[in-house]
Amino acid sequence: MNKVLAVMIAGLFAAGAYAQNPTGKTPEQGALPSGKAVDKAEAKVASRPAGVAPAAGGDINKTPEGGAVGVDKAAVAGQKRASTRDARHLNKDGSVKKKTVQGGTPK
Repeated sequence: MNKVLAVMIAGLFAAGAYAQNPTGKTPEQGALPSGKAVDKAEAKVASRPAGVAPAAGGDINKTPEGGAVGVDKAAVAGQKRASTRDARHLNKDGSVKKKTVQGGTPK
């Protein structure tokens, strides 16, 4: 039993030594790939001007200034529906319903 235990402990030490990083490399460096693709990517990064922030992503730069409604088909239809809302919301006597205000409880 003692011999088996000693062999298992020695095996764990050997596996731990095998799993260590090679000398001269930190874990952050790891094994760096090399080749034409890596050279091309490094050249692309090096060609960028220093100190210039990249353009904002997403749809922020597609929105008109002031947050106005866009010009796509759905936005135009929504704006048209909003402009005809008063004609669609009438009281029984034909007068326009009072517009609701967001937030708070009605008094």
